[in-house]
Amino acid sequence: MQNPLIIGLIVFAVILTGALVGYALRQCLPEHQLCEETKSTVMVSMAVVATFSALVLGLLISNANTSFSALGGEVTNLSAQILRLDGLLSRFGPQTGLARETLRSYAEQKTADLFPDNPADVRLSDPETYQLLQQLEDSILALKPTSERDKWWLDQVYSRPAILHRRSH
Repeated sequence: MQNPLIIGLIVFAVILTGALVGYALRQCLPEHQLCEETKSTVMVSMAVVATFSALVLGLLISNANTSFSALGGEVTNLSAQILRLDGLLSRFGPQTGLARETLRSYAEQKTADLFPDNPADVRLSDPETYQLLQQLEDSILALKPTSERDKWWLDQVYSRPAILHRRSH
């Protein structure tokens, strides 16, 4: 992904070059082509181009905002699932220490994947993060309830957090 400042400078240079070329060409045009009717036609044409440019820019911004909002919602949902799963595991008992530690490692790795220091390094599907999720699932599957209370909490762990059912994270 290109630096937005560089792209902006390139666009500015192209527009400035076009304006200077237009000014130079104006000096070469015959006098009868510089009448008010021609100027009016050019002004209307430029107004149409400006309107279409504003429309395209507005749609582009709207699309970016929609994508940003959707991704923000997914991050919030994933965070809530992680917190809910951690809470359920802590209620199950001390034997969930390994699963909770794996969940904590998964959350840290997923945070590093989604919010790296360099925005160009965002990873949506990191194999290491996925492997941590599989280890978490294995740790949870290894839990054995010793009472009805433990069985109920384990059922909550299996049924509630969708994090365990989403293979893409």
